[in-house]
Amino acid sequence: MGLQLYNSLTRRKEEFKPLEKGKVGIYVCGPTVYGHAHLGHAKSYVSFDVLVRYLRYLGYNVTYVQNITDVGHLTDDADEGEDKIAAAAKREKKHPMALAEYYTRSYFEDMDRLNCVRPDISPRASGHITEQIDLVKTLLEKDFAYEVNGSVYFDVSKFNGYGKLSGRNIDQMIAGARVEVSPDKKNPADFALWKKAEPNHIMQWPSPWSMGYPGWHLECSVMSMKYLGKTIDIHGGGLENQFPHHECEIAQSEAANGVQFVKYWVHNNMVTVDGQKMGKSLNNFITLKQAFSGAHERLTRGYNPIAVRQLILNSHYRSPLDFSDASLFAAQSGYNKITETVKALRKAITSDTGSRPDEQIAEQLTQLRQKFEAAMDDDLNTSIALSVMFELVRLTQKLLDDKNTTAATFNLVDVLFTRLGGDCLGIVEQEYPLEGAADSELMNKLVNVLIEQRNEARRQKDYTRADELRNKLDDIGIALEDKSEGTTWRTK
Repeated sequence: MGLQLYNSLTRRKEEFKPLEKGKVGIYVCGPTVYGHAHLGHAKSYVSFDVLVRYLRYLGYNVTYVQNITDVGHLTDDADEGEDKIAAAAKREKKHPMALAEYYTRSYFEDMDRLNCVRPDISPRASGHITEQIDLVKTLLEKDFAYEVNGSVYFDVSKFNGYGKLSGRNIDQMIAGARVEVSPDKKNPADFALWKKAEPNHIMQWPSPWSMGYPGWHLECSVMSMKYLGKTIDIHGGGLENQFPHHECEIAQSEAANGVQFVKYWVHNNMVTVDGQKMGKSLNNFITLKQAFSGAHERLTRGYNPIAVRQLILNSHYRSPLDFSDASLFAAQSGYNKITETVKALRKAITSDTGSRPDEQIAEQLTQLRQKFEAAMDDDLNTSIALSVMFELVRLTQKLLDDKNTTAATFNLVDVLFTRLGGDCLGIVEQEYPLEGAADSELMNKLVNVLIEQRNEARRQKDYTRADELRNKLDDIGIALEDKSEGTTWRTK
């Protein structure tokens, strides 16, 4: 049957068939960069990283676009309130663009450590203001939008398909509104395309209607169309973005272009803490930097970034992942088992080119590959795919104990680890550091032990001791940065 994906638009699994044979365009809603990435972000971006990796494993030429939201993301779903980045910039006393650049760098650092492949294109919302204004003009010309007091709104009553992705009707949308609706709107469900800015609002641009800034939903329509075309193969994002964000994207894109916007809508579920969604707005999040370092009260230690990745792969992307320190500890143990097995395997491989692989083992490897691919073809069932990796670990350990195992057999096993565990799942490295090489993870752990000692001294109000520890770290070239979500470090 080939790859089957659950399409949120049709609410069923469908065989994946790209618009153009051999090529795939995928757009994923990227982060709003006003804070460090947390485990909820990891769930989303590891999930779509695996999708991109598997499509490439299947031989597709994939163009992966993931935006950076650095403007236009308001603090509520009713087009009111303050831009989240502007609000964070006030708190941290930075220019909004300086803040956005700082957290964009932080985001990519964390994604690199999680072994997520970089998107082919990472467009910024602020770099596409002209195109967003042009889309608003088109919607006004086609009578799908209206201007009031310098702001422009999309008229949902003019678009018959509004609600087809989320399954909500307009009455339900109005009933679910969390704040008082702007009196400028004709219909409470209408959404902002362009917002007039107050005079002291830093992030604003000239437009035919006012000095202002684009609505949150506009950027993704514009950037996906610019880089992938009017109709794209796959659009991904978190389940919480299904409404209103993705619903609004569909409305404005299809109203402007008159063609289907996306063939396959793919949504990942969320990370929960004690059954409640993890998120910055609820202040119950754990940043990835905290997970890697252990600098959080819910954690007993720091975890390898790939162990965090492996925890995410243990659950299906459409299932919620309830976080606990115990689950991370188990994922770390599993990661260690795979890593040590692969290291031992590669150490056992010799340059013997004359040997032949064991036919019985070769057949077992073929069966494992087929089982892995069947799991991945079934809507990216990484949980079963990961269990295949542990079957491969058990087989490898038996082969390592057998003195008659040939070099050619070991090579076949290594190829399977590299293709399935490396290329597809991203948990097996192409090369591991040589024994005795500088261990950055060990350094990370040692520095974080000192950070925790300093944090304890501060909790005890022993500020002299806290300053001594900070100065010692500074003497060896380690600079600390104290943030509201915890302390991070960097080399000077």
